[in-house]
Amino acid sequence: MTTRSPSRTQVGIVGAGPAGLLLATLLSRAGVDAVVLESRSRGYVEQRVRAGVLEAPTVELLREAGVAGRLDREGMAHQGISLRFATDTAAPQTDHRIDFADLVGRGIVVYGQQEVVKDLIADRVDSRDEPVEFEVSDVAVHDIATDAPSITYTAADGSARTLRCDVIAGCDGSHSVCRDAFPTDALQIAERIYPFGWLGVLAKAAPTQDELVYANHDRGFALYSMRSPEVTRLYLQVPADENAGDWSSSRIWDELGTRLACEGFTMNTGEFLEKPSVTGMRSMVAEPMRHGRLFLAGDAAHIVPPTGAKGMNLAIADVRVLADALTTFFDGGGETGLDEYSATCLRRVWRAEHFSWWMTSMLHRFDESDPNGDAFGRALQLSQLRYTATSRAAATSLAENYVGLPHGSV
Repeated sequence: MTTRSPSRTQVGIVGAGPAGLLLATLLSRAGVDAVVLESRSRGYVEQRVRAGVLEAPTVELLREAGVAGRLDREGMAHQGISLRFATDTAAPQTDHRIDFADLVGRGIVVYGQQEVVKDLIADRVDSRDEPVEFEVSDVAVHDIATDAPSITYTAADGSARTLRCDVIAGCDGSHSVCRDAFPTDALQIAERIYPFGWLGVLAKAAPTQDELVYANHDRGFALYSMRSPEVTRLYLQVPADENAGDWSSSRIWDELGTRLACEGFTMNTGEFLEKPSVTGMRSMVAEPMRHGRLFLAGDAAHIVPPTGAKGMNLAIADVRVLADALTTFFDGGGETGLDEYSATCLRRVWRAEHFSWWMTSMLHRFDESDPNGDAFGRALQLSQLRYTATSRAAATSLAENYVGLPHGSV
């Protein structure tokens, strides 16, 4: 970790996740000074397991930024996904492959979010000795409606610090202190809570599938994915308030085997590399994403359910827009990009929110008391699955959204 503790910078960045770190990288390459503040330790943020699907535009941007060397060596390129479901109540589950390469000419790369974070930290801290301050606390932002905002915080050594900035970027996640700094009457939050969550496990078990499998089963949704040639990542739909401690390893493997069952399908089992956990599912959008000289990016501004694999990719799309606008601003090109930042990003955000909601609604089982879970709702769901699997137009729409619309196209 760098030992420098500057008190003045052009851009103060709160949060050392993919959004904050990539923003710092893009700004540095454009000659704009930035300091990153992070409440957790370097070891924690580098090991925190999160999403693993990188859209094509995300991969392209990481390459442009010069931080994709290990990604290109170790990332697992996928050219499609499978929807696994029974076409009617009497039929067994079968796979229906959505061929990204054929439909849209591009694919995705499976590469863990923590690996992206490691690469960005190594580039910034180890290679270029640029400032990231880890293990800070008591972070607060001030004077955001002026042209001289600041960030106060307590450093890892216990000293009180003030960082004076021209601009502040709030990339500090769903519990954002930066978002909380917006005046109450200046922020609108739209939110939807889903009645289920995902029980996730990371297993030391070689994948037996070449691509992700999304299964819609009578007992609930299941996702078969992977993190490396030796590690499998799997999820089960469970009630939102489910206690992960009630699930033994044998129960988890049995349930996965049931929900993912398909002719010819086999599944390697192995020890869990972390304790199983349940993640609730919700959608959230905060509008606008800017107030004065404070800009929100990533989970600080929006949350999507993980079904569409959009969370990290949306954060990266945000910082591309913000980095371009800030570079122009500091080069003397005016504030037009900054003024348009929120509206530009929100167009993509709402497209991703819709796609994630659509995937979630199509693939998860709802309780019978829910309008989506009665016989009529189930028939609609199966109709949508069949249509998506058999219509080239419908499959192309899924592929286009999943692989990622080009940055700046929405």
